Amino acid sequence: MRGSPLGRRIRQLSLPAIGSIKIKLLLCCGIAFAFIALAGRASSFMQWENHSSGSFANRSSVPRKGYAILMNTWKRNDLLKKSISHYTSCSGLDSVHIVWSEPDPPSDYLVKYLDNIVKSRTKDGQQIELKFEINKEDSLNNRFKEIKDLKADAIFSIDDDVIFPCSSVELAFNVWQSAPDTMVGFVPRMHWLDKSRQNVYYYIYGGWWSVWWMGRYSMVLSKAAFFHKKYLRMYTNEMPTSIREYIANNRNCEDIAMSFLVANATGTPPIWVKGKIFEIGTTGISSLGGHNEKRTKCVNRFFAEYGKMPLVATSMKAVDSQDSWFW
Repeated sequence: MRGSPLGRRIRQLSLPAIGSIKIKLLLCCGIAFAFIALAGRASSFMQWENHSSGSFANRSSVPRKGYAILMNTWKRNDLLKKSISHYTSCSGLDSVHIVWSEPDPPSDYLVKYLDNIVKSRTKDGQQIELKFEINKEDSLNNRFKEIKDLKADAIFSIDDDVIFPCSSVELAFNVWQSAPDTMVGFVPRMHWLDKSRQNVYYYIYGGWWSVWWMGRYSMVLSKAAFFHKKYLRMYTNEMPTSIREYIANNRNCEDIAMSFLVANATGTPPIWVKGKIFEIGTTGISSLGGHNEKRTKCVNRFFAEYGKMPLVATSMKAVDSQDSWFW
């Protein structure tokens, strides 16, 4: 027996009402769940902050080997002073080695000025060593000459015109300690195979925008990177001489050569550390016309020298989760 028309009408009206109530209940439950999750996240975050502060304090009391800065400079004493003044304030620094390839040696005034800066940074009686690595000829290969009697295993290769906060440098150093054979740096670059050239292996070099677009990288530039000191010896004594000659003649791509060297030795990609960079210089090789085309030629020349492509691409990035909402 069917219900009356009035009963059917009441049921028809009540169904949308019940549906809307269910939707509202689901929305309320979702909001409540999100609030609880955020509260739990904040609580765990505060606990992590307290825990990490204690763990860092404990680790700082344990002696550990620091790192050596290898700074490339060329007739920019004002930038050199600013960079040395900044980086000598960072913890973990053992020594500073300035790659000097100018025709005249550093002036007594410059040496004394930098010495005074370094002495003023003495902490707990531990003196930072400052040394000029004097070269008779001007060559980009001087940047990676082997340095005898280095106490630290870690090299932080840096240009005189870029500044990174000490917190970023310390993060990169910690990342490098977890993978000391790897190159760890702040400036990623990418290469890829040009598939438009049939039956020919030809690679393209890409700058930052290529990394941003592809979400991948295969190199970190030595203008701001950590690597093991053994690679200085390998660059000078084991890397093909023809590569060093090409770099000397073309005055470019020593950083790409170092990326090839490390990748060939490890078979693994580098590690990009996210950090805020401050450019204090105005000009450089990268600002010249045809820069990417010249770098592309370098990539293909080194590929031919090695007889293979050692560079390995990756999408991994190291960030400090305590300073980032999204990581």
